[in-house]
Amino acid sequence: MVFKRWQKSPSKKLPARSWSKDEMKIIGWCLNNNISISVGPDWKNSLNKWQIDININKKTYTDPHRYDSEIVYDKVNEYYKYYYDKYNKQ
Repeated sequence: MVFKRWQKSPSKKLPARSWSKDEMKIIGWCLNNNISISVGPDWKNSLNKWQIDININKKTYTDPHRYDSEIVYDKVNEYYKYYYDKYNKQ
């Protein structure tokens, strides 16, 4: 019996980022209020493009823009800050 070797599929490694205490406070508030933002690979473009999905109360919205590895987490942080400011009525 002959076994066919599978070609390894292309992979994308998510860039690393450390978050400040203020950013973690905002992210924690959003997660506790059913707002989550995730980063996923954009397989249709080059290997350094990422897409952002925003999940609010079980509805998912995808950002139509694609972001480079260097700025994707800055945009995620911007989205978290936007929803924190919009819905946090203290």
